[in-house]
Amino acid sequence: MSAALFALICPSPALSQQNHDHQPPSTVSTPAPPPAQLPNAATSPGDFTIQPARVGQRPPAIDGVLNDEAWTRATVVDSFTQQEPFIGQPASERTEVRMLYDANHLYIGVRLYDSTPAAIISTEMRRDSLRILDEDNFQVILDTFHDRRSGYVFVTNPLGAKLEEQIFEEGGGNARGASSNVNRDWNGVWNVEARRTSDGWTAEFEIPMVTLRSPNVPVQTWGINFFRSIRHKNEQVYWAPIPKPYSIMMLSRAGTLTGMRDLNRGLDLRVKPFYLGGGRRNRSGSSLVTSGVSDVGLDVKYGLKAGLALDVTVNTDFAQAEVDEQQVNLTRFQLFFPEKRDFFLENSGTFTISNQGLERLTDLFFSRRIGLSDTGQPIGIVGGARVTGKMPGGNNLAVMNIQTEATNGSPGDNFLVARYSKDLSRRSKLGGLFINKDQIGTGRFNRTMALDGLWMPTSTFSIHSFVARTASPDVTADQDAFHARALFLNTRWQTYAEFTNIDDNFNAEVGFVPRRGIRQTKFHIERNPRPGGIIRVMEPMWNIITTTDHQNRLLTRRIHHMVGTRFQNGTYLNFFLNNWYDRLDVPFRIQPTVTIPAGIYQYNEFVAMFSSNPARRVYYRVQYSPQTFYDGTRVNNEVTAGLRGGSRFSTELSYSRNDVDLPWGAFVVDLSILRVDFSFSPRQSLRTLSQYNSYTKQLSTSFRYNFVYSPGSDIFITYDELQSNTVGTPTVRNRQFAIKTTYLLSR
Repeated sequence: MSAALFALICPSPALSQQNHDHQPPSTVSTPAPPPAQLPNAATSPGDFTIQPARVGQRPPAIDGVLNDEAWTRATVVDSFTQQEPFIGQPASERTEVRMLYDANHLYIGVRLYDSTPAAIISTEMRRDSLRILDEDNFQVILDTFHDRRSGYVFVTNPLGAKLEEQIFEEGGGNARGASSNVNRDWNGVWNVEARRTSDGWTAEFEIPMVTLRSPNVPVQTWGINFFRSIRHKNEQVYWAPIPKPYSIMMLSRAGTLTGMRDLNRGLDLRVKPFYLGGGRRNRSGSSLVTSGVSDVGLDVKYGLKAGLALDVTVNTDFAQAEVDEQQVNLTRFQLFFPEKRDFFLENSGTFTISNQGLERLTDLFFSRRIGLSDTGQPIGIVGGARVTGKMPGGNNLAVMNIQTEATNGSPGDNFLVARYSKDLSRRSKLGGLFINKDQIGTGRFNRTMALDGLWMPTSTFSIHSFVARTASPDVTADQDAFHARALFLNTRWQTYAEFTNIDDNFNAEVGFVPRRGIRQTKFHIERNPRPGGIIRVMEPMWNIITTTDHQNRLLTRRIHHMVGTRFQNGTYLNFFLNNWYDRLDVPFRIQPTVTIPAGIYQYNEFVAMFSSNPARRVYYRVQYSPQTFYDGTRVNNEVTAGLRGGSRFSTELSYSRNDVDLPWGAFVVDLSILRVDFSFSPRQSLRTLSQYNSYTKQLSTSFRYNFVYSPGSDIFITYDELQSNTVGTPTVRNRQFAIKTTYLLSR
């Protein structure tokens, strides 16, 4: 079974509860017996308040050493509480957090003591690498509007690596199958330096006020929390305690930061011009085309109000964006690829209305429909503008207008996306979405209109729903969609029921809707016991997904049985069995030479998967999946092996093989992906990505060098090559080399 298909139908550790992303298990379990656990409600957010001191004449130098005179004036908090392994107990190691501010910056100094400093785990230096979360790290979350829903997370480790995130709706509610609402690709401008010491490690944060949208009031009141992972002790601790299995994203349990006065965002203007130079060489058979690349463009960000930002882009280019990782698709439905382009990433969660499930039935707005073809090829963007943010009274606004260039004889398109929502009590909300796509000069259009709501009568029960309609020329009926989800979630149980209806002519051209003309129901029940000993948490679950057409004919049914076990030493073992029913009304061409006839098919899929501790220098994942498959058989084997060769070098090799034997033909699909990373410093990194897919007969290589020579200003050097020899087409070799330089002007 392909990795992509597996990710869609079975919650893996990476797609599980959010605490698995932010609080990975440690390398060594703590042998002491657990003391009596304290109730999760033993403390309240009101018990945790901090008022930063104002900087005197000179702010601290951000060098990772807490020896500046300014820090002696700082407000200090040093009381941290365990979530893992023994909830409610004091942290076993002391953590001191100092806070200062001036009109333009928030300063955070951290001293993280460790009684065995040689055991500290820290090998990752690259920016935005999720491996930072597998090691010793420190995190701060800032809920600048104090709405207990959204915020900014800043993460560092003993090597000074940086990771930042935008959080919406507490990151998705911590529920398995919920939309993530976590934007890990947001690149805020901030600075951090860290150093290892003889008694642990230290870090200094400098966060510009202009990076954080916040209310325009004389005295600021924000939500705030701190988290520390002590990897070698299997310990995760918080300042404001968070109950299992939740993460730092649970802003409804965060503490309070108050008392900051007379903040200054300056003009709240950031101008970032760029220059791009390079060349392309495309060969198809005996034909060779060579061309140069030279371009300039501009991105501008301006604060209309304290909580509202205007972004303008002119002659936009995304040469620095990382290439997509290939996926094997042995289904008859389109695969999902994530957005990686900077302009579409910041505040991306404010545009989102989706079915809130792993199956991705209906993402009403999918930004990759703008400026990219169906095959992922770039379409030039003339320019665009976006207004996003919060207004007083819990009003959220997101409006974007983009114009693309004419391509291959087709006129350019204009895209308008507008989203409004209103925050209500207890994280409830109401909202709407309007999307308009116009093809310039032709009269052809496509529109999507939607209303959505989230109702949370209690902290453990919620209902999410939306209704949507599309409009296209010459279509007058069957253009509606509806989704509803009822969820019960507490620290032990996750249970939900869903219903989705998508009409035959529902045509969200700026969304991701891989299947139309269906009704789908899903019921999921799961309990997460924590038996102790060598086991951290178990994940037994059962769910059933049933899909029919509008004549109530059964099209697809999947019954899912799973038992996952996460051990205290960081390893993960998972077994699951799926029983499938699939009706093909038309033949399914699964390979160029293999077609599955129309008919009704029932088959079974078994998966055994084991993951070693991802924090170790050498780690691996293996998966074995034998199954019956459309009156034949299919065996899927996957293996991933990774090496961290110190603080600068790491590499990972993934290989999957699908061996399919059907009555109508047999074939094998291999996919290999090799990643190599080298970090010269936290601001300078090199990544190569090589991929071979035997299904498409494509070999691709990508090289990306990034140097952040000052906060917000970058140099990118990229090289991409694609070789293809698909049956029936001439040999193709495409090469592109580009240098892109950006410079941030901030006032």
